[in-house]
Parts: sequence; C-alpha cells; structure tokens
Amino acid sequence: MAKLYFYFSTMNAGKSTALLQSSHNYRERGMRTLVYTASVDVRGGGRVHSRIGLSGEARRYGAELDLYRDIGAEHAQGRVSCVLIDEAQFLEPSHVRELAAVVDQLGIPVLCYGLRTDFRGELFPGSARLLAVADELVELKSICHCGRKATMVVRTGPEGRVERDGAQVEIGGNERYLSVCRRHFYEMRDEQLGV
Repeated sequence: MAKLYFYFSTMNAGKSTALLQSSHNYRERGMRTLVYTASVDVRGGGRVHSRIGLSGEARRYGAELDLYRDIGAEHAQGRVSCVLIDEAQFLEPSHVRELAAVVDQLGIPVLCYGLRTDFRGELFPGSARLLAVADELVELKSICHCGRKATMVVRTGPEGRVERDGAQVEIGGNERYLSVCRRHFYEMRDEQLGV
C-alpha cells in the first residue's frame, strides 16, 4: 500500500543522501522513480546534491507546478514506482495535497525529505502540512556541537552573528546555517528566561 512519508531533520543529517539512496534502490530493481527539488534553490542546477558528494538528476518544482498532474502525466507514459521530493520544506500546502492524491489515487509512494523548522524555530508551511497529513513521519538525526541531538537551526550573518529576524527563506549551506540542540538554539539567540 502506497504511503506519504515525511523524513525531516535539521541540516547535515543526510536527507539528500537518503533520498538518493532510496531512488537508487528502486532503480537498481528496474523501477522508475521521479525525483523533484525546489526551484527556489538555484545552487543545484536541477540536481539533488548531498554534502558527501553524491548527486542525481531532478525535476524542479515551484509554486506554479501542479505535482499531481505532472506526476500523473509521467505515470501515464510509463509506470512510476516512487516519487521523491528534496527540500520538502519549500512545498506549498497545495503541493502536499497534490502529493497525497498521488498516493491515494495513483497508488504511488511519495517520500518527502526536508527541514521541519526555520532559523526562527517556526515551521515551514510545507513542513507543517506534511506533519499534519503524512502517513509516516521519520526524524533523521544530526548532532549539535555539544553532542546532543540537533533539532533546531540558527542562521548567521556575514560577521558570524546569529540572526534573529529576516526572510524565512535564504538559500545557504554551512556558511550560513548551523544545526544545534534546543538549549543552544535559545542560548545563541540570547533568549534565556533567566530562571
């Protein structure tokens, strides 16, 4: 039975690596996959890239793309065994509904990989919708500099200072973002309660 999966974590947990491995596993068995990545992230050039050097071809999605129609058209051309979504935090809530329809009406499993929260500790709209409707939620682990599980992300500015405000979406990697535990998230943002 097909399901909608949401694999979530902070940065540097291996989401893109896991996506590429899953796609490889299907393809190695002669099955067709469709891989999508967010068009807002222009660094990848239409490819999914992992930090350990793996990469693979991907279709791009943006707000204007109807994922159900796009996937349905491809499925009509030749059976699609699995759909994999990178950078799922950038999905529109309507995209999540379309992906649920891919699962429910076309019987194709959909595996979404993305961040749960932004640098302010707020849910991304796409992630919030996936947390609400996905059949399976899987947390991929990453580690804070203190050794505890990292569950949050902080964004730093050009001088290395932690940013507390700004646009929710600013594309960047290790030069801009740091995965930390909740304690260090609040400490780095100077949000101690003084208890």
